[in-house]
Amino acid sequence: MAKTIMMQGTSSHVGKSILVTALCRIFYQDGLHVVPFKAQNMALNSYVTRDGKEMGRAQVAQAEAAGLAPEVDMNPVLLKPTGHASSQVVLMGKPIGNMSAKEYHKGYSVKLFDTVKEALARLDKEYEVIVIEGAGSPAEVNLHDNDIVNMRVARHLQAPVLLIADIDRGGALASLVGTLELLTEEERALVKGLIINKFRGDVSLLQPAVDFLEQKTGKPVLGIIPHIDHMGIDDEDSVSLEEKQEKPKEGDVKIAVIRTPKISNFTDFDCLAGEEDVSLYYVQDVATLGNPDLIMLPGSKNTTEDMIYLRSSGIAAAVKERVANGTPLIGICGGYQMLGKEIRDPHHTESENDGTEGLGLLGMTTTFSEEKLTSQVEADCLGWRFLGEEISATGLRGYEIHMGETEFLGEKDAHPLKITKRADTSVDVVEGTCRSDGLVFGTYIHGIFDHDEFRRAVLNAIRAKKGLPPRKNTRNVRAEKEKSYDALADVVRAHLDMDKVRAIMGMESK
Repeated sequence: MAKTIMMQGTSSHVGKSILVTALCRIFYQDGLHVVPFKAQNMALNSYVTRDGKEMGRAQVAQAEAAGLAPEVDMNPVLLKPTGHASSQVVLMGKPIGNMSAKEYHKGYSVKLFDTVKEALARLDKEYEVIVIEGAGSPAEVNLHDNDIVNMRVARHLQAPVLLIADIDRGGALASLVGTLELLTEEERALVKGLIINKFRGDVSLLQPAVDFLEQKTGKPVLGIIPHIDHMGIDDEDSVSLEEKQEKPKEGDVKIAVIRTPKISNFTDFDCLAGEEDVSLYYVQDVATLGNPDLIMLPGSKNTTEDMIYLRSSGIAAAVKERVANGTPLIGICGGYQMLGKEIRDPHHTESENDGTEGLGLLGMTTTFSEEKLTSQVEADCLGWRFLGEEISATGLRGYEIHMGETEFLGEKDAHPLKITKRADTSVDVVEGTCRSDGLVFGTYIHGIFDHDEFRRAVLNAIRAKKGLPPRKNTRNVRAEKEKSYDALADVVRAHLDMDKVRAIMGMESK
């Protein structure tokens, strides 16, 4: 039977995901066969596994830290908000329909717990350690009876729980004491320790608070984790967008990402933001758009409503004006669909809208179907004419995750991408569209800019347009991630009492 440890928080965004990632890496470094688990994730950032199933990106990062390929058993239930207090419910990697929050939380969620238990049972047979992440807070009394991600999981496994508070946002002591107070006696007994996260300053000044917490709650404070700046690890959901750059910093290449209300998979741009010569920032209104060197339209969970928002906010007109003046525009997935003439949703797959006009910058229309395409892919870029440069690259790896079927209408538009492999099957599929002048380009492939040579070629084309010399690619995104997981583990090892954590889990000290 696998040893378990569960990380719960006093609220959302206290650092549960990142600490689970750290523990996965620590146990992996210690030679243990460890796996992450989160029963239910609510996020618009999702990923497609090798077998074409959809899961939350937080568990993807945790799996990578554990040296594993992501599998949906790690995240059996995924909720993808669609708007109007409703979400698409994805069960074991496949969508089963849209549901209102009331409908889901008033009984339906508990019906899914058998699936959660089955996933846990499979992991229990295969792994030595399961590191479990909760969601939000276990003390939400209005959600408690139908909870399937916090204490219901802990009770089912009798898993020891570490309760995390974010001291950076204030009120950490009160939130820890209050959360414990609102738990049942059985649930409080499962909480074996407290963690104070995101601390800045002199730890010795916090000792009176630590003494108070331990006396008041009877629970040991196992760690005071310092505030960790962005380490190149994928963000879980749109909550973390609040911390993204919203004004351009100094950089040779300025990239504006349009932040729509239902933005999804914004991790597509993290590797661009990590380039030393790039200033990447997020735009919510015309005033902050400025004059970037490149505009990016991201994916969306509600493409028609996000397109309507772009028009009503004036962003659509401003973007088209920039393109008319020579600024390149790239759309990914939902952003790609917005570049066309029309978006149709006859089955109301994403919203109550029958459809809407697109930006009209590419000769194509998109119609939503009732079936979602989810697949890992490999593609080649065959001579994309971009800002006077010809960009070619092979072996672009990424994934498709969309319900739209795009019909090409523009005879002059080019299709420089070709999918050569979908899952494990060789194919020859035209993908993506580029306007004849090379300024407007779109693709369904998420993660395309993770390809080091392709990304640098795009940036160097922009540099050439600005009269700047090209830069050599010196990055390896995959290797950088591995270093980030190791660095995170080093920080957490230094500030979390791992001997006590192991003892709590019934393991020998390392």
